[in-house]
Amino acid sequence: MGMREEDITGSSLAGIARKIATAEISSEEVTRACLDRIGQWQPSRNCFIRVDAEMALARARQCDQLRRRGGRLLGPLHGVPLAHKDAFYRAGQVATGGSEIRRTWAAPGTATVLSRLDEAGAIQLGTLNMSEFAAFPTGHNLHYGDCRNAYDPSYMAGGSSSGSAVAVAARLVYAALGSDTGGSIRVPAAANGVLGLKPTYGRVSRHGAMARFWSLDHVGILARTAEDCALVLGIIAGFDPGDRTTSRLAVPDYPSLARVPVPGTRIGVPDLSVLGPLDAQVERGLESSLAALEALGAAVVPVKLGDLRPLFRIAELIGKCEAASMHREWLARRPGDYSLQVRSRTEAGFFIPAPLYLDALRLRKALLREFLNTTMAKVDVLHLPIMPGPVPTLDECDGAGGHDRAAAIRARMNAFTRPINLLGLPALSVPCGFDAAGLPLAFQLVGHPYSEARLLGIAHAFEQNARFPRRVPAL
Repeated sequence: MGMREEDITGSSLAGIARKIATAEISSEEVTRACLDRIGQWQPSRNCFIRVDAEMALARARQCDQLRRRGGRLLGPLHGVPLAHKDAFYRAGQVATGGSEIRRTWAAPGTATVLSRLDEAGAIQLGTLNMSEFAAFPTGHNLHYGDCRNAYDPSYMAGGSSSGSAVAVAARLVYAALGSDTGGSIRVPAAANGVLGLKPTYGRVSRHGAMARFWSLDHVGILARTAEDCALVLGIIAGFDPGDRTTSRLAVPDYPSLARVPVPGTRIGVPDLSVLGPLDAQVERGLESSLAALEALGAAVVPVKLGDLRPLFRIAELIGKCEAASMHREWLARRPGDYSLQVRSRTEAGFFIPAPLYLDALRLRKALLREFLNTTMAKVDVLHLPIMPGPVPTLDECDGAGGHDRAAAIRARMNAFTRPINLLGLPALSVPCGFDAAGLPLAFQLVGHPYSEARLLGIAHAFEQNARFPRRVPAL
């Protein structure tokens, strides 16, 4: 007797990979189940820009044929359907970057991360919706339609990796790649109740990925479990000659390290009052997650956290300058093809003096050293919020409640995530329940450089043992 469709799509990435590898189910069955679910959810959530059904099914049949011929597997993701933010290039295929300008642009080459997933046997079902040029934190998109929250389509999905978070949360795919320049993986992951990993700067290649701010961009993963994040990270991490910023450090066995016990782990907790006003529900989520981690044997250590606003402003300055440089030609020739908000944010970089940009770049190493020697000196990880308030509605982000209020919501959305991009440290968004409106709550773990396995180990223990509500999005 075959598996029910909801059991197929509801499986974890690691679980479905094992079932395909042992011939309990075929890749074609799994791919069809995901495509059926996409057909049901896409009209209300708009998380895909393009669905490549026939290409995916052809690849699935090839994977099944290989398995039948002597049990040969391409790799750990043999025949597993994924989809990715439309910011990763595949040779000869359109990669829009969520923009009008690249609506028909075909990529000349394939992103390293996609090539590595291909070699591991993964199938790509299509490309996922995102904010225009990865430039907006809410999931709004003037050109392809707004992406909507998996739990309630009247709420924001978060951005810019909006489609990645929604597709994973709604059980349309088992994992997805995203990019994070100021919180673009962690915020949508938090808003949709999935895990979102931003690795250490240089841990994962950005070759063939659309740049937002090249000094701050990180490629990472959105998935439903820590084990799934670890599985994908082990495939995509590592040195790439196509990206000279990648580290030559060996790639550890993330899946096994992600099961290391938590007892003895020192978790740094700052005084929340220094972070500015936090919603009471967010505070309760942070407190309950800490209590659960303490119950698992972690030691909660008070730490002094300096004002994050200067780090935020330095990251903003770097980003505006780099965005203006990248978009200069298009802004001169095709200004009308940008949404007003993205255009105005990008043009601001033309008014920043070059010495300020160079000073900001020089400051990064000193700021990282200071952060590690003070806030992180006596702890293994730092425990922080993702967003200061609950997930807002799309209307609240778009000015229906007043443009000043919408601007304030957007301005605070990356307050606790963007500084971590400047420092280049690994960070993980972890779900921890729901607010009164039924929208997800989450906390953020920040680690020392290249400590992704520790972050994933803590998250794995938390999701296995913590008692918080678990709900699957419903249509």
